[in-house]
Amino acid sequence: MKKVIYIAVIIIALLIISWRFYEAFSGEQGPGRDPGGMTVPVEISPVTLQTVRDVGEFSGTLLPKSLFNVAPKVTGRLEKLLVNIGDKVSNGDLIAVLDSEEYAQQVAQAKAALDVSQANLADSKSAQDIAGRDYERAQELKKQKIASATELDAALARLSAAKAKHQVAEAQVKQAEAALKAAEVRLSYTRIHASWDDGEGRRVVAERFVDEGAMLRANDQIVSIVDLSSVRAIINVVEQDFPNIRIGQATTISTDAYGDRIFTGMVARRAPVLKEESRQSRVEIEILNPDGLLAPGMFVRASIQFAEHHNVTVIPLTALVRRNGSRGVFLADMQEMKAHFVPLQVGITDGEWVEVLQPELEGMVVTLGQHLLEDGAAINVPESNSGDQQDEASQEAHR
Repeated sequence: MKKVIYIAVIIIALLIISWRFYEAFSGEQGPGRDPGGMTVPVEISPVTLQTVRDVGEFSGTLLPKSLFNVAPKVTGRLEKLLVNIGDKVSNGDLIAVLDSEEYAQQVAQAKAALDVSQANLADSKSAQDIAGRDYERAQELKKQKIASATELDAALARLSAAKAKHQVAEAQVKQAEAALKAAEVRLSYTRIHASWDDGEGRRVVAERFVDEGAMLRANDQIVSIVDLSSVRAIINVVEQDFPNIRIGQATTISTDAYGDRIFTGMVARRAPVLKEESRQSRVEIEILNPDGLLAPGMFVRASIQFAEHHNVTVIPLTALVRRNGSRGVFLADMQEMKAHFVPLQVGITDGEWVEVLQPELEGMVVTLGQHLLEDGAAINVPESNSGDQQDEASQEAHR
């Protein structure tokens, strides 16, 4: 029993000592207050005037300016493939050749059919001329009352039939001509060319899908061709940044492939809607690529400047704190060595600096130790920090 009492006394004594230490170093009144003349050591920094920039940072992927796949319009065996990956091609260059024997035979057959139709046309024209002369003779004989009305009607019927046959022959010639032209077009499709409408610059073969000897159906891909004279950076912006994106904004682009090298671009397109599942909008940035350094598929970082404010009041970002739901700073009163909380309305955050919109602010702000402060708390500023910061503030005031 005595042992239990002894242990209880020791525990109570330890609790009392711990409580005394707690009151001495933190106080019951909360952090930063001044029980018994206690001060909080802090570091300070001057309020300055600077230029700040609001810059959005985004990540995205590069796509080519344009990409299309070369494919045959007809079925056939790939006889020759004249390009490979990395080859440069111009508009109209021959890319591949299909086996054309079957299509050449179709052209020959269509030509023969056209010859037959033209011969029939000539024969029907001759028959029409003869029927026409017979009808004129029958008319003359009818006037002389040598031929009867029945003979005149028969001559007219033969003329009408001859004209109809001639019209059919003319239509057959046109049909044969169309068939020949179609056969010639199909034959031309066995020679496959690179073709595009927007520009005459050279482009590059990006991918090869088949080898010589392969049997191809219509629209089977042979190679893909890309335009790398410029590339597009595709980024997605969230709802907060969406109103700040405008067509024509200058953009800087960087990629890990080239270290610190910066490329310049321009916002070319912005989707007018945000996708419901991600709440993001697609933005396309055009980047000139005359040296071909940027390649589609690269991961890039894009920086877009939304605003720039000159000669505005700024404070270090580390000085910002929250007290009672308000964001602000502790302004150091160097005469009374106290810190007073000042709520702020802030603007642009530029790296380590924050723009102050309201109220007007000058002097020194606490940048280290402010988490222990409350309004009116006593502070202790190391002499070296105080002297350096006051010299800095004096130099800033004379600029």
